[in-house]
Amino acid sequence: MQLVDNIMPLDPGAGAPLVVAISSGAMFRLEESNRVFEERGLEGYAEYQVQHENVVLSPGVAFPLVEKLLALNKHNAALPAVEVVLLSRNSADTGLRIFNSIEHFGLDIQRAAFTGGHAPHRYMAAFGAQLFLSTNTEYVRRALAAGYAAAQILPSTAETYTGPQLRIAFDGDAVIFGDESEQLYQQAGLEVFAQSEKDAAEKPLSGGPFRPLLEALQKIQSAYPPKECPLRTALVTARGAPAHKRVILTLRQWGVRIDEALFLGGKTKAEFLRAFGADIFFDDQMVHCDEASKMVTTGHVPNGIINRG
Repeated sequence: MQLVDNIMPLDPGAGAPLVVAISSGAMFRLEESNRVFEERGLEGYAEYQVQHENVVLSPGVAFPLVEKLLALNKHNAALPAVEVVLLSRNSADTGLRIFNSIEHFGLDIQRAAFTGGHAPHRYMAAFGAQLFLSTNTEYVRRALAAGYAAAQILPSTAETYTGPQLRIAFDGDAVIFGDESEQLYQQAGLEVFAQSEKDAAEKPLSGGPFRPLLEALQKIQSAYPPKECPLRTALVTARGAPAHKRVILTLRQWGVRIDEALFLGGKTKAEFLRAFGADIFFDDQMVHCDEASKMVTTGHVPNGIINRG
């Protein structure tokens, strides 16, 4: 996608509309380092990382996503759309290898927190981050509990979508929206759920943990003419008619644009995500995530009734 001249100005005093915090394990492949830690403990791990600090780490599952996020800034370098910050459990000493690898690949990542084994999501607010991506499910759960959008990046061998647009897909209930409807479905079944959603079609759903992220993406999209936007979003939900109407009216009330909405009525999502060309997909149900991860990079959102207990 070429740069365009008729970009609407973003507020230069507000910083980047979207700040994404990511762990080193999501961005780089750390299997060897983790094996050293398990076999030799913290002291052996630290020694290994220092000895190998000039050995470049291989890109991990979320590396292509980071590249595409940062590429959004090339469309209007004076007013960056996205900032990526590193949140790592490493110490500054052992984390030097990570920054050396970032420098090697030419990634414009300037800010980081090395927490020496402590929970890294504590610095989300200080960095102004709206999204936390990690391979550690416990830290993801803590970030969600603290009110942030967060997802566990799952292992994947899926081919990377190579188109010029950044394409992000979301599930609905317990991700973009609250999970009150999902609770009803789990407790009373499909028939009661469908009737309830039909009766409550005019009543907006509550916001889920990813609503602020969706609104940040909307802010970026609003700076471009629709046909020239480098960012595209999709809602991919198991809902079907008549439960679709409440979703559409809720997004309309929020003033949020979703470029594509797929109401699948229970069909498997993976092939649709591949057809959309998703760079990442967020879902609260592991059964959907496992299938999706075969096709696209996937983030599990351990939120809502499905993930309790």
